[in-house]
Amino acid sequence: MCGIAGILPLTDQPESGGVTRALDVMVRHLAHRGPDDQGVVTIRKDFGQLGFGHTRLAILDLSPSGHQPMFDSQNDNCITFNGEIYNFKELRQKESLASAEWKSQTDTETILKSYAHWGKDCVHHFRGMFAFAIWDAQTQELFLARDHLGIKPLFYYSDEKHFVFASEIRALLASGLVPRVLDPGGLWDYMAYQSVPAPSTLIKGVRALLPGSWLTVDLVGRTTEKTYWGILENASEEARDATETESRGRVRELLRESIGLNLVSDVPVAAFLSGGIDSSAVVALMKEAGQTAQTFSVVFTEKAYTEAQYAREVASQLHTDHTEILLTERNLLDQLLGALSAMDQPTGDGVNTYVVSRAVRAAGVKVSLSGLGGDELFGGYPSFARLKKLSKYLRVWGATPERLRAFAVDTAESMAGNSVTGSKAISLLRSDGTLASTYPVLRQVLSISQRRALLQEHWLRRVDGSHDPYTVLLRETFARNERSEAMSRISFAEARTYMHDVLLHDTDQMSMAHALEVRVPLLDSKLVEYVMGLPDAMKHSNGIPKRLLVESLGGLLPKQVVNRPKQGFTLPFDPWMRGALRPFCEARLSPERIGSRGIVKHPHVHKLWHDFLEGKTNVSWSRLWILVVLEEWLERNQIMCDA
Repeated sequence: MCGIAGILPLTDQPESGGVTRALDVMVRHLAHRGPDDQGVVTIRKDFGQLGFGHTRLAILDLSPSGHQPMFDSQNDNCITFNGEIYNFKELRQKESLASAEWKSQTDTETILKSYAHWGKDCVHHFRGMFAFAIWDAQTQELFLARDHLGIKPLFYYSDEKHFVFASEIRALLASGLVPRVLDPGGLWDYMAYQSVPAPSTLIKGVRALLPGSWLTVDLVGRTTEKTYWGILENASEEARDATETESRGRVRELLRESIGLNLVSDVPVAAFLSGGIDSSAVVALMKEAGQTAQTFSVVFTEKAYTEAQYAREVASQLHTDHTEILLTERNLLDQLLGALSAMDQPTGDGVNTYVVSRAVRAAGVKVSLSGLGGDELFGGYPSFARLKKLSKYLRVWGATPERLRAFAVDTAESMAGNSVTGSKAISLLRSDGTLASTYPVLRQVLSISQRRALLQEHWLRRVDGSHDPYTVLLRETFARNERSEAMSRISFAEARTYMHDVLLHDTDQMSMAHALEVRVPLLDSKLVEYVMGLPDAMKHSNGIPKRLLVESLGGLLPKQVVNRPKQGFTLPFDPWMRGALRPFCEARLSPERIGSRGIVKHPHVHKLWHDFLEGKTNVSWSRLWILVVLEEWLERNQIMCDA
């Protein structure tokens, strides 16, 4: 795993010194992602100099042959690449690439040769996680691409003088070419969803390349963006007509295949283990593949939060070399500033991944597998059952006369007060009853009314609160995929919103803070395509959680894993913020910190904090934590907050 960066000047700048200096700084700010090697090159074009930068975490071909940026000597194309192409050996054996002159055993060179042969369509041949940029010497254009599910990040900024890209926003800011200005729309969405929905970011003008997409930039800055793959668009036609026996067999085959690909490495591979179905399935498949797994889990002294006993039982049955990482209030405080400084963008989650990644890397491990994606793909979240039930009531509600609906909404508003549940209920009553309008409400940390009450008026005037980005995304996607069934639609909603913008984002930035590569075999694109194509009848639980996954694995999973109650992995922030974390939070929520920025109405923040300390049910810890994290990020990155 690596860090990438690049600068394409869009005006006549014959001297390369400025580009090189800016890239040197960008690479230094990405050093944590790749401590094994780094490189900066400038490439002459018609005018000025294009620059690529790279930091390397050596996983495949540990020799100097894997140095990047890498050139293709046959056509002068150049690449800077972050990620892993798991099927690179298979691609090298294809007849179309067999005659290529290979100089390394890297997947990086495989991308270069694939691009030379297939052009932009090369992305259709890759199985893995990737974000890369290629300078095409013949067409004189920059080609950037991102993997199918958006596992690896890629951000960019463009003005009349430069097009700049990097693996992290902090590298863009370090270049000196990107203004450090807070984006009002990004702020509004962050306060709703504890992260910023892609392609927006919290920095004005900075965009995220969407998952399953590529982007080209020519010499004058003209861009073309295309989505080459979609979760619903590429759902398997084969799966639609499969029998139950065929579907279980095919899912098992794809799971084994994905695990085999994810184990391709020139360094040892470990695994995160919570003791839940997803991580246990990954570890069980590793064992079946002949891999003696080293496993790690975070445990707490608070019994309501810890999953220690389940992870121990799985580790014992599967004979793993298991390590428990005990996280207490005290050692969280010791690690908290490091975790927050690792946040490329603020997030309400992610500290847990920082802690486990730190311990795994300290044990000498460079690569770890994760069960991330299992809940989204196999229907593990409560939202699957909740949304199906809710849709029945909302369809009836949608047919209710408008006058009665308006009366009900007015009554609910008068009774809701500042309640989280009440605010969500009102938003649901105002919705049109479709999945596209109801799902985002269930994922919100702060409702529209709560955000309006919290933000200063001059910020509210800069925000279009009538168009929720997730509602727009879901409506447009479902309209293009009318054949998709309910569970597949909910899977898309979970995967493209919360999983992409929170879980994958956090996993990347928190693991790469310690130069640890985290692989997610349950998000193999071929596996996703097949499962998304299966009818709902094949995926309903029938009393068995994640029945499709469990039954596809046969007896591979220990029974106690399947039958245990579901428990989300959440840090005990609620009691800790009232205890050892209290001074830390109060300092950042003070009038001198977030209250001085002109963003929030501090009396409202003050009331929320004291309601939380008094244990009032209308204020959850998450509503305050996202403000704590936001303030720390604004201060650390010196972001201008002038609305």
